[in-house]
Amino acid sequence: MKTIIIISLTIVGLFVVLQSFVMFSTSGIEKHEYKVIKSYDDFEVRAYESALFSSVILDDTTYEASSSRGFRVLAGYIFGGNEEGEKIAMTSPVAMEIGDSTKMSFMVPSNYSEKDLPKPNSDKIFFEQKPESIMAAIRFGGWANDERIEEYQNKLNDLLKKNNIQHTGKFVYLGYNPPYAVVARRNEIIVELVNFKN
Repeated sequence: MKTIIIISLTIVGLFVVLQSFVMFSTSGIEKHEYKVIKSYDDFEVRAYESALFSSVILDDTTYEASSSRGFRVLAGYIFGGNEEGEKIAMTSPVAMEIGDSTKMSFMVPSNYSEKDLPKPNSDKIFFEQKPESIMAAIRFGGWANDERIEEYQNKLNDLLKKNNIQHTGKFVYLGYNPPYAVVARRNEIIVELVNFKN
């Protein structure tokens, strides 16, 4: 019995240390900058800065089918899968537009312009400069899947309708955590607003 307790405490201790390390190591990752311009009970409205993104479009129509595949393509590029073999810093969050196809995007670190970036080895990767935008955002914890993404997309849509706020209808899933992070996971659904007045 004593041995079981010691083993259990050791496992718990290792888990706490590992998750603490994960949270510390990801806290310094550059994030897409925004300012909250209005908070509601269950969502908020944000002003996002313009940013450059590397993106890939997949023919999959679900989160489960496209998340790992898209991540491999884009992560391959920033981990050295380019003409220069250059490693590019990871940023957060990972963005996914899921519909008849799926577009996954990584924000390019702000110290790069498109002309500075090495050419990807994969011809599936392209770059796009996204302009400043006003977005509504709703957050949820835990692990994302298609059911939860749809649930919070519908919830955000209903909240915007209730508050007479117009939007484009193009919802985007944002994932902030690496797969091995277990605690304090952050997921969001965002959508661009139309003619929002604070």
